[in-house]
Amino acid sequence: MADFHSLIEHETPRLRRYARALTRSGDRADDLVQETLLRAIAKCHLWQPGTNIRAWLFTIMHNQYVNMVRRAIRDEATVDIEEMSSSLAATTDPTASRQLRELERALGRLPGEQREVILLVGLEGMSYETAAQILSVPIGTVRSRLSRGRDALRRLMDLPASSCSGTEAGRERAAFAA
Repeated sequence: MADFHSLIEHETPRLRRYARALTRSGDRADDLVQETLLRAIAKCHLWQPGTNIRAWLFTIMHNQYVNMVRRAIRDEATVDIEEMSSSLAATTDPTASRQLRELERALGRLPGEQREVILLVGLEGMSYETAAQILSVPIGTVRSRLSRGRDALRRLMDLPASSCSGTEAGRERAAFAA
């Protein structure tokens, strides 16, 4: 059991980063991580040692997020625009800071399905297979959402189609890590 807790503890920063990017709100991200961890600990008997605990935790988080969105829609919650803006850490380079804000805004304008795939593959560096498992969709769906999401990001950020190459995932991860 101590091993299980240390594995969860090791994945918590990744969960926080993904939740923050997904919800675009520090408070909601904290709530999502807390709900995810509580559920994981309560359901620890379902995790099989030797399997990918990160994928298991991200699946729990994804399901919790879907429930949270459904609950908000059902409750007809209104959200203040200021509340929705996230505060990604910016470097001292004003150009980088501007680019991060543009990326954040563009990600926020993507449909949720595309944003989730871009965050899992681009930010978290997960394989298509792992993302498909977490989202409970076929791998082809992950590929098409990723492709459409990247195309939409290019348009939203006024980037030419050729500016994104095979190293795109690395650049996306670098942008989020800044």
